[in-house]
Amino acid sequence: MATRKLIVDGKEIEAEETITLLQACEQAGAEIPRFCYHERLSVAGNCRMCLVEWVGAPKPQASCALQVKDIFPNKDGTPAKINTTSPYARKAREGVMEFLLINHPLDCPICDQGGECDLQDQAMGYGRAAFHRFNENKRAVEDKYMGPLVKTIMTRCIQCTRCVRFATEVAGVPDLGATGRGEDMEITTYLEKAFASELSGNVVDLCPVGALTSKPYAFNARPWELRKTESVDVMDAQGCNIRVDTRGPQVMRVLPRLNEEVNEEWISDKARHACDGLVRQRLDRPYIRVNGKLKPATWAEAFATIDGKVKGTQPAKMAAIVGDLAAAEEIKALKDLMAALRVVNLDCRQDGSKIGGGPRQTYLFNSTIAGVEAADAILLVGANPRWDAPVLNARIRKAWLASGVKVANIGPAVDLTYATQQLGTDIAVLEQIASGSHDFAKVLTDAKRPMIVLGSGVLTRKDGAAILKLAAKIAGDTGMIGPAGSHAEGGWNGFNILHTAASRVAALDLGFLPGAGGRDVAAIVDGAQKGEIDFIYLLGADEIDLAHLGRAFVVYQGSHGDAGAHHADVILPGAAYTEKDGLYVNFEGRVQRGRRAAFPPGDAKDDWAILRALSDVLGVRLPYDTRAALVAAIEKDATHFAILNTAPVHADTAAATWGGIGESGVLDTAAVTAGIEDYYLTNPIARASETMSKCSQEMVHGQHKMAAE
Repeated sequence: MATRKLIVDGKEIEAEETITLLQACEQAGAEIPRFCYHERLSVAGNCRMCLVEWVGAPKPQASCALQVKDIFPNKDGTPAKINTTSPYARKAREGVMEFLLINHPLDCPICDQGGECDLQDQAMGYGRAAFHRFNENKRAVEDKYMGPLVKTIMTRCIQCTRCVRFATEVAGVPDLGATGRGEDMEITTYLEKAFASELSGNVVDLCPVGALTSKPYAFNARPWELRKTESVDVMDAQGCNIRVDTRGPQVMRVLPRLNEEVNEEWISDKARHACDGLVRQRLDRPYIRVNGKLKPATWAEAFATIDGKVKGTQPAKMAAIVGDLAAAEEIKALKDLMAALRVVNLDCRQDGSKIGGGPRQTYLFNSTIAGVEAADAILLVGANPRWDAPVLNARIRKAWLASGVKVANIGPAVDLTYATQQLGTDIAVLEQIASGSHDFAKVLTDAKRPMIVLGSGVLTRKDGAAILKLAAKIAGDTGMIGPAGSHAEGGWNGFNILHTAASRVAALDLGFLPGAGGRDVAAIVDGAQKGEIDFIYLLGADEIDLAHLGRAFVVYQGSHGDAGAHHADVILPGAAYTEKDGLYVNFEGRVQRGRRAAFPPGDAKDDWAILRALSDVLGVRLPYDTRAALVAAIEKDATHFAILNTAPVHADTAAATWGGIGESGVLDTAAVTAGIEDYYLTNPIARASETMSKCSQEMVHGQHKMAAE
């Protein structure tokens, strides 16, 4: 790549010609202030705060709007000189800051951005010490309505347009823009409607002043009061990296953490704002159902009740189901406990997905999240990435903007924020692609890096196994997988399963599936109805058909009083994801560690510790007394758990690997439907959240419908 020499603050550097002058200066160790510039957004050049001196130029230069290739050498051939700290550059920035503060209100004492405000920090570092010279009245701007998540105080806005560019470029929702000119310019939603995106909360992080702040978090805390803990999000299966901010025992907010390979620096609105559900409808003590009513009990009484029921039944009549938010530790502990009791009716697929049992790559998102940017053809089957994994959807949009990747969709027509070829809701289209008679079959065959993405909309159908086999055939025939790796150099695996449950991949890795002759979720529910199953252990499982469990004795272990707890005979209070250390595996197979940010309320305990204590009472003591010993047992079962923060690479895709995937069968004639009916209410924590309830009412059921309309 072509480079060019520059002298920055007396230090000679060699920088790539395609980067901005601002980036080149920072590579040389200079600090350049900015408000409008952001690495992931297009260059606007609005704020002029990044002015530097180009020796010989007639005026200061906006370093964000110049590329290194625009900086030509001096007439004598010597490299151009750039000064970032000279009196000339400093005076230019002071002037810009003075202009920015002409109309900015003196809101710092009551502004939610106080303590983490770019304008505050840069006014101190780069502003004039004296008072400004403008005595006219400050302008005032009406606040705009942006929905239940984003609070606006638009008088503070400095028109950096970061929010507008994020909405248009990353979120793909053209709801924000500017009206008026000069002093009358305003950032607005035009029609006073909600900012209809699942990523809307990110504009609060982007806003360099207090114009856009978090509505649910308003006036709750100051940043210096909060204890910060790095963790992993469990609201979907992407495993976005987050920072959990707590004050005392309460989670005050959740913010994104930078991880280029997983979520860049974005998180979904559910990941960010469902945290208020952590204090509502919590289970904080054991309960036992007596004469049809749940009564508080001690741990010893709850365990004794379970012990009595287990001793009065047979292993063939017992079952265990893992929910969507469980960490690997409790999944392993429950599996070992059930194995010790000789129970084979185990399942982790609450939704009834027809996956698992084969090699890892048959149930992973093998292309990896970052690999989406290299794809040149994508076939979505029963997947709505905008709701299944909003941050992944933003990555697909990024690839579409950069390379024009061709995307086709078999399923309901939804606005995915990028151009999509709608192939209808008839699953027979997949057969046509497999036989090569459909137009998109040629697109996949001609592509160097084709991808197929299977979502829960098809995997949970009765013919899910047949669809899986058909998808594997398409992947093999079009060069996504196979002995040669693919058409692409360096190998490629384009066969992808898009999970929506954070616990699913870890549970499949640990083999939490029906044993020999064991029942899956549907058969467990059916057996309970018929009286063939009389003991069911639910580990945070709330999404199954609980109304048809008949007279089965139900033990519910979880953090919230949701559907599972309402139908339980014994309730064991567990910890939520912010209240325990735990290993989670995202849909690409990346093992990540969530860390405890607070402690569970009342008598609630870590989930694995509950199972360990229960095993003692049941007379089948589990062989680990500490979390470290449990993790060692997990790593012995599945060695990849020892490798954190690394996505597996399955470029070597031998045909034998895919031979046994799915089952041959006749496809159902039913239309392909969306896997998620309401993005905001998919798990117990989200359903307990007042904020998510407001979002659901407005975005899904109200006048501003999106994605699934």
